[in-house]
Amino acid sequence: MMEFVDTHTHLNDGKFDEDRAEAVARAKAAGVSRIINFGDTMQSSEAVVRLAEEYAGLFAGVGIHPEEACEMTAEDDARLAAWAAKPQVVAIGEIGLDYYWEKDAEKRLLQQRVFVRQLDLARQLHLPVCIHDREAHGDTLAILKKEARGMTGVLHCFSGSWEMAQEVLRMGWYLGVDGPLTYKNAAKLPEIVQKIPLDRLLLETDAPYLAPVPKRGKRNEPAYVVHVAEKVAELRNVPLGEIAAATTQNAMRLYRIK
Repeated sequence: MMEFVDTHTHLNDGKFDEDRAEAVARAKAAGVSRIINFGDTMQSSEAVVRLAEEYAGLFAGVGIHPEEACEMTAEDDARLAAWAAKPQVVAIGEIGLDYYWEKDAEKRLLQQRVFVRQLDLARQLHLPVCIHDREAHGDTLAILKKEARGMTGVLHCFSGSWEMAQEVLRMGWYLGVDGPLTYKNAAKLPEIVQKIPLDRLLLETDAPYLAPVPKRGKRNEPAYVVHVAEKVAELRNVPLGEIAAATTQNAMRLYRIK
């Protein structure tokens, strides 16, 4: 059976409260052998760590999302570091910048401070990072080039240009693709996915958000990562098994999971 990894999901979200165990079981039945579940606040980070301890094949990333940015304390650093010491915690994330929702200049600066602080923490902990970048491409890239030298990670749900993709690839980083790749308004993303070296591509759902075609409009879940893989295979004109094998290897390499 083909094996897939959903490298970005939010199974701790309340939309899974009624059928979380069933969603994990459906993923396994679809060939999704590993799932990486990301926190976006201190509270949700604690929840993803707990879920990773509860379900086999579930791993966790801990961090503060830019939409939730607030001045971090030494206690926050210590809590993130303590969670990161657990074997199921494989990344710092989801961290980054979001200028789509945030227009206030001071609050954007706060996002940048929180982003840089968590990059520094990831460096100290020797962990990869998962980056959220929404309409903040220039600042995201500038911060990564300055503050993340020698580190590794992924630009989750990549929405930048091919030129930006090339910069990220030159850094040795990965690009994550999700449901929007399957949408009619995918714009430049399909062309970028055709060009990305296959050893730098990761599959994601971002569940419960961004369900891919043919599930668009429904709650997304990790099992649906297979639809993203099918679209990648179609765009690159290669067998689905090739995409499954390569992206699974990539996920295991980046997050050092077996």
